[in-house]
Amino acid sequence: MKKFLFFGPLLFVVQLINAQSWDWGGPIDPLQAKFQIQQYRLELEIFPETQSISGRSTITFTSQEKLDTLRFQLIDQYQVSKVLMDGKEVDFFQKSDLLDIVPTDCTCNQVEIFYGGPTPIAQNPPWTGGFTWEKDAMGRHWMGLSSQGEGAKLFMPALDHPSSEPQQGVELSITVPKPYFVASNGRLIQTQNQDQKVQYTWKTDYPINNYNINFTVGVFEKAETDFRSVSGAVIPMAVWVLQDNKYKAQELLEVLRVSTQTHEKFFGPYPFPQDKIAVVETPYLGMEHQTINAYGNNFQFVPMGKVQYDWLLHHELGHEWFGNKVSVGDWADMWIHEGLTAFGDWLFYWEHGGPEAYFKKARAEARGIPHARPVLSPPNSTEKTAYHPEIYTKGAMVIHSLRGVLGDELFFPALKAFASEEQFTYLNLVTTKDFTDFIQRYTGQNLEGFFKLYLETTNLPELKVRKQGKAGYRIALEGIDFEMPVEINTSEGSQKLLIGKKGVLVTSSSLPEVDPRGWLMLKR
Repeated sequence: MKKFLFFGPLLFVVQLINAQSWDWGGPIDPLQAKFQIQQYRLELEIFPETQSISGRSTITFTSQEKLDTLRFQLIDQYQVSKVLMDGKEVDFFQKSDLLDIVPTDCTCNQVEIFYGGPTPIAQNPPWTGGFTWEKDAMGRHWMGLSSQGEGAKLFMPALDHPSSEPQQGVELSITVPKPYFVASNGRLIQTQNQDQKVQYTWKTDYPINNYNINFTVGVFEKAETDFRSVSGAVIPMAVWVLQDNKYKAQELLEVLRVSTQTHEKFFGPYPFPQDKIAVVETPYLGMEHQTINAYGNNFQFVPMGKVQYDWLLHHELGHEWFGNKVSVGDWADMWIHEGLTAFGDWLFYWEHGGPEAYFKKARAEARGIPHARPVLSPPNSTEKTAYHPEIYTKGAMVIHSLRGVLGDELFFPALKAFASEEQFTYLNLVTTKDFTDFIQRYTGQNLEGFFKLYLETTNLPELKVRKQGKAGYRIALEGIDFEMPVEINTSEGSQKLLIGKKGVLVTSSSLPEVDPRGWLMLKR
């Protein structure tokens, strides 16, 4: 009876915690707009048996004014035991997933936060994130972390807003029981044995989005090689898989190499040459954690031309360019992360399967787009508001249509240039307007109508083909007030014509084929 009384409420509390739904983004908190994060240094011990963590977070920040309150996000189920500034304890208040710290009267630019507790359990990772605790085939612990929809507050105190990235990166020292290994961001700079425990210290100096800060725990088999980038840099490349999947490690490494090579061809050099190119096997499907992508696709490789293709690995790797190097500061623009990366998936078909495979893929994706919500969300959107399937499918289709409008001679250099511009990469966050303005400036074309139609509305031009005269057809796109270049096949051959609501007259002894390869999203 005593056991029932003790465990019953505890079970209820755990279930209540796990049922919570966290979000992030939206308007930035005015208190948090007053300071910027320079670096997170996280020292954590992970306790697999109790599915809990304990540790210290040292946050370095800058501010142009004296701060009365330092506000961070941290979920309430972690208990903060003390906070230090300049080596002295300071007051703090923890409520509603916020941690408010009252600075001492000093010129401190650093705060140390000691905290710990049970981890939130992911209900449907990675879409509903948290910690995923599993066992491998040999009964050993296997832990993954996912937090794109919730932010870093699931595992550490943070200025948890997409516009806030630590300018000087992050250092993670993670302690686990032997024989476990921790795979994390950046490069492994130290391994320290501590009796029955081991501490792994990883470090990256690159800016990094909060949800990309990550660590995975397990007993892994590692396969590694060096990758020679198109930039000339030689970059460490590695995969970590569960030991019962070790026979798959070399094949996975080769798939990773081919995918990296393919992305570099279209998007430019790998963005994080001072760190590594890597994936780690996780107990959930996957996520784009900077330089240590989560991989849980069960080695479902498919042949594509002369190589093997893994859609999950290729997609998450593409986020190293769009999502990690090119990052948005408002989730309203999240389609830039997902749409451009999804289009990068189609380019694998183009490169290795050929044009026929590419257009077949594009047509299949286009058929499934409901056009229910605009790709671009309202300003100051939260992650849950902005995240929906069309930022992938329609986002990719917008870029595919842009390719059709511009032609490859303009399109591919423009795309690579956007991913290479200093003003849009690393420390500099981007907006949709940045992207559309740059493409128009680079190509010298007015695409305002095109971008507004496909990004901001759910409308589609209605294709009208009407017989006119004995051997003529009038072709129009109704519902738009601009013209788009459209491919048309007639009995006279193939041509590309600017078409709008007024339409154009073509001569053909047979019914013309309009946009036969499926470049555009049209109501047919």
